[in-house]
Amino acid sequence: MGDYLIRAIDKDKKLRLLAITAKGVVNEAQKRHDTWIASSAVLGRTMIGGLLLAGALLKDKDELTVRLLGNGPVGATVVTAQADLTVKGYIQNPHIALPPKKDGHIDVAKAVGQGWLEVTKDQGLKEPYTGEVPIVSGEIAEDFTYYLAKSEQIPSAVGLSVFVEPNNSIGAAGGFMMQALPGADDALLEKVEKRIKALPNLSTMFLDGATPEDLAKKILGDDCKILDKQDVSFACDCSKEKYSEILATIKPDQLKEMIEKDHGAELTCRFCGEKYHFSEDELKDIQKKAK
Repeated sequence: MGDYLIRAIDKDKKLRLLAITAKGVVNEAQKRHDTWIASSAVLGRTMIGGLLLAGALLKDKDELTVRLLGNGPVGATVVTAQADLTVKGYIQNPHIALPPKKDGHIDVAKAVGQGWLEVTKDQGLKEPYTGEVPIVSGEIAEDFTYYLAKSEQIPSAVGLSVFVEPNNSIGAAGGFMMQALPGADDALLEKVEKRIKALPNLSTMFLDGATPEDLAKKILGDDCKILDKQDVSFACDCSKEKYSEILATIKPDQLKEMIEKDHGAELTCRFCGEKYHFSEDELKDIQKKAK
């Protein structure tokens, strides 16, 4: 089963749900950054949350960037998602593995620590808009829920899950975002909240083969309507040309040192780990163009 996101609505059109399966996306990030268990969980949950936000808020060529800026051992996590549901991301400290909690689950909150969740949306306006909220739990799903309530004024419930195998590969990854629509009263919200609390562990559901459609029916009811389905994938827009442009903007003395002392340069994309090598002659061409 490939990675994809669905959008669904309940029969009375008062609740909207986005549900996603993203094992391949998170596994690709894990391999590219060589993340260990706690870092994999934090990066993976943030990527899934970013994709759900993109699916709910973006259109056309819009993009958003999520920054999870905690003081825990994993450090900062940065994820960028596009309206086409491609995503990329990195974590400051990929090699973090903490003892599990008493229930056996990954101690994501301890890995994240306290700090801020920032979401910057670039929707083609003159200036991108950034919303910022404090990290309220560090479990990440609750932090996205708090962001939606405070910055987007959308009553929501978010669930995110990443199951990491003993060899650090990803066994399952996915989640959901439920949003109240106009007309949703307190009784309905209380009813759906009980359904969400009654759900089995999300990782267990995905490991057992549950699909986003299954998740939608459990939360919205068997009579919900699936509106659409969209593939999601890990993708980075870095290129050698872009890094050439970056090199052209650095201080002339730094570029000169790369040429005369290092006889070349190798740059690594933080988002995907791709390496770009520039020979001495290529740097000299960049130097000429920069003058």
